[in-house]
Amino acid sequence: MAPAPTLQELIETVERDTSGSEVLDLLATASSTVAQLAEVSDAVLGHFVDRCRRSGHSWTEISAALGVTKQAAHKRFSFPSPTLERFTDRARRAVDAASRSALGLGHNFVGTEHLLLGLYDQPEGLAARALAEAGVDRDAVEAKVLEMVPRGGEPMLDNPPYTPRASLALQGALEEALGLGHNYIGTEHILLGLMRDPHALSARALSELGVSPERIRTRLAEMVNAIAPPRRQG
Repeated sequence: MAPAPTLQELIETVERDTSGSEVLDLLATASSTVAQLAEVSDAVLGHFVDRCRRSGHSWTEISAALGVTKQAAHKRFSFPSPTLERFTDRARRAVDAASRSALGLGHNFVGTEHLLLGLYDQPEGLAARALAEAGVDRDAVEAKVLEMVPRGGEPMLDNPPYTPRASLALQGALEEALGLGHNYIGTEHILLGLMRDPHALSARALSELGVSPERIRTRLAEMVNAIAPPRRQG
């Protein structure tokens, strides 16, 4: 097994990836690097936990292999695939496209970055329109994602599992919808959910591409208000 990067190697990576030598710039790069490592490591563990579950192993066996309590293992890795009852047709298709985006990049998990890419599958959706107005197209997002998570090999799963952050982002989409008084979840709510966690790869990619969450939120609100009832299709 290839050894994990040492502390010194990680420090050198941060210094190499930071333009300039200001300590605050180094700290910002270190924070981004650690967040990326955490999300990828969660995805790796989630992948193998999912394989164990599909093979019939219990949470007791899985927790023993992980060296944690059964409750801790269940809490960390029992994120189900999202239910889409409240999602508009466009939002459902965008979520479906996230899995295809993950597989297209050779990734065996669906992360927040893939959900972001999936939004571009619906160019008439409010999310894709807002991102286009912000000057960020799909190619730019994919290039930024690949800077953070390199392209993988041939995917091993036809239906890759969601990372904990991706599942939380979709739960956040529901919270965003309810907070706005909407009884449906559109692509605009998914985008807002993806920007809630500043450490998620989706939010970091948008931030590095110059997208302001506040401006996106304001623009989406304007778009929603401009659409006549009874049902706004995002």
